Amino acid sequence: MIRIQQLTKQYGATRAVDGLTFDVEPGKVTGFLGPNGAGKSTTMRIVMGLDHPTSGTATINGKPYADLHSPLREVGALLDPGAMHPGRTGRAHLRIAARSNGLPISRVDEVIEHVGLGPAARRRIKGYSLGMRQRLGIAAALLGDPQVLLFDEPVNGLDVEGVRWIRDVLRGFADEGRTVLVSSHLMSEMQLIADRVVVIGRGTLIADADVGDILRGPDQRRIRVRSPEADALAAALHEGGQVEHTRPGELVVTGMTATEVGDIAHALRFPLYHLAEIEQSLEHAYLALTADSVEYAVGGPSTSAEGETR
Repeated sequence: MIRIQQLTKQYGATRAVDGLTFDVEPGKVTGFLGPNGAGKSTTMRIVMGLDHPTSGTATINGKPYADLHSPLREVGALLDPGAMHPGRTGRAHLRIAARSNGLPISRVDEVIEHVGLGPAARRRIKGYSLGMRQRLGIAAALLGDPQVLLFDEPVNGLDVEGVRWIRDVLRGFADEGRTVLVSSHLMSEMQLIADRVVVIGRGTLIADADVGDILRGPDQRRIRVRSPEADALAAALHEGGQVEHTRPGELVVTGMTATEVGDIAHALRFPLYHLAEIEQSLEHAYLALTADSVEYAVGGPSTSAEGETR
């Protein structure tokens, strides 16, 4: 488990992280989300002992990273795919990491095969694409077969096959009971793989909840229903919830479940052409949550919670 408690990091006049508290539990993929400059990378660097907090704590299985007896066997991380000596081969990079951590050299070949580097592992890193560097960084993170994994933007530079591969890798680790924390700006990927999301902005916690709860949002669930008897159905539904006429023959009902709406329509013999709960995308839920925390905003048309441009 990763535990962040009242974590604060001050750089001169800038407070990058401000009283941040959350847990990353085993057996789940936890998405770590936030706008540029929100403090995600700073938080992950503190977890890995690369930065020192101004106050508060960041621990892995109850200990700071510096106190772990065998770090690479307990936690693996990919924070910067460019932090590799360009003159070494990929295999040499992994062999040095293995030897310095008391790991068998045979493990190098295992992780090279696992991440799909193959013959490219014998080439110098300076000739690698960003996607190949990502694969090498993930291989290094997996060397010690750790139970805790941190990845900062692991999808960057990967092709379609690579994106699908890392998705399966992260999901598989969580299913094995490992602790997985991954930051990304790709909300569609987070919606596919994350069980839980932690959203921060300007260094503070905005949300810490299961993905399903985030998608439903803070308001009551909404139901879209279409019927040729929409006006009469609306009158019947007013007692149980709030009804909005969105277009001819279509209603959006708040405060009732789809089952409740369907039961009332059935009892009154109103035909239904459509009945479904409206679920917003993680992207639009995220944009709504972080609207007041974006430091580098751009202009453009606004979008509704359902993704319709206004």
